[in-house]
Amino acid sequence: MAKREHTFKESVDLMFDRAAATLDLPTGLADQIKANNNVYQVRFFVKFRDSYHIFTGWRSVHSEHRLPVKGGIRFSPTVDQDDVEALAALMTYKCAIVDVPFGGSKGGLRIDPRKFTEFELERITRRFAQELIKKDYINPSQNVPAPDMGTGPREMAWIADTYQTLHPEDLNAIACVTGKPLSQGGIEGRVEATGRGVQYALQEFFRHPEDVKRAGLEGGLGGKKIVIQGLGNVGFHVAKFLEEEDDAKIVSIIERDGALFSDQGLSVEKVFAHLQEHGGVKGFENATYTQDGASALEAECDILIPAALEGQITLQNAPRIRAHLIAEAANGPVTYEADNYLREQGKVILPDAFLNAGGVTVSYFEWIKNLSHIRFGRLDRRHEEIRGQQIIDALEELLGKSVPDHLKSNLTHGGDELDLVRSGLEDTMRTAYQNIREIHLSRDEIPDLRTASFVIAIEKISRAYIEMGL
Repeated sequence: MAKREHTFKESVDLMFDRAAATLDLPTGLADQIKANNNVYQVRFFVKFRDSYHIFTGWRSVHSEHRLPVKGGIRFSPTVDQDDVEALAALMTYKCAIVDVPFGGSKGGLRIDPRKFTEFELERITRRFAQELIKKDYINPSQNVPAPDMGTGPREMAWIADTYQTLHPEDLNAIACVTGKPLSQGGIEGRVEATGRGVQYALQEFFRHPEDVKRAGLEGGLGGKKIVIQGLGNVGFHVAKFLEEEDDAKIVSIIERDGALFSDQGLSVEKVFAHLQEHGGVKGFENATYTQDGASALEAECDILIPAALEGQITLQNAPRIRAHLIAEAANGPVTYEADNYLREQGKVILPDAFLNAGGVTVSYFEWIKNLSHIRFGRLDRRHEEIRGQQIIDALEELLGKSVPDHLKSNLTHGGDELDLVRSGLEDTMRTAYQNIREIHLSRDEIPDLRTASFVIAIEKISRAYIEMGL
């Protein structure tokens, strides 16, 4: 009889316990940090197609050691309260790891968005938002949602408008949610943020030759064979960036209906276009197709990037995983048991609580932008351009010859919002990885990067509780 593996929530809690056991915390504090503060379940109905439809949703608040709490809203037919609580806990740890001053929260609505028209989805989303707003589970100073699986800028715009309608007196109402369209107070670079953060983290990993060697690899990202599971927002962007900017080779893409293989490398843009048109990857030319998508997780490659759902690598398939490095772009793709097994086998895992924090990092930037009521770069962009031109003028006067045009362009370019967002995100991911590896390498009792990540989070959160006198 196969051993029962722990659920997603149980896995998160056990990974927390493993890290907490290495720390000397006051009695009971670890349990307080681990526990979800509260969870709100709501059932509501919406009338369309000449009938009433009942929906169930949740909003969980894991920790309020920092306010507001932050976390996406997921639309999925399989989401349940345990999932929402696990994701809220991960958000708490994620924010602490990358020094984003939020507590953790998460929302979920049990719905398959593909089964409804845009008009119906808008009505459902606005009704769900109304129920959460009534209880302050959406509020710019208390609880700020963002997109997650099944939602995006469109849904965030509906939620923001619903909040503003109910609270027209709130000057900061637009900050009640992040991940909005640019025209509704969003920020440049938010859509790509999680995928871009994964790219920056991988780039930083490959800047440390000893870490690369520990994973059984060598060199940089260029030419590395990569398997991507899930070509949604996160998977698409990280695959596209790694292919186009880092010269990595995407040898397999896994989707709902199966997987594609190509030793020569797949064009991410072309596969994505095919997926959008046909609803799956089957039928894509110049690649080998298999209906057994899960088997592609076991393909020989340098880097495996699960960017889909939780629980994809279990004790059942972990012995057949051949990737040297596993980069968790999704939340909880590796179960607790599989994580233990892979670590014992010497596999290196870049953990989800760190690796996919790009989304909440740029959400933080958007929230700041909304509160300040001014876009980044507006005050200093032209000033930077003028200073750059002054440097060029001085160089030309001193050297007696013209500065090449490509240098002029670089020196006179004032940072715009996207430049500043990417700079802030890259700094966040690079600094966080450096802190994680330092903890891992400096403490004998910290066996891996995941435990090191949780240790960083627990230390920061416990310090906040102690200093507040709680």
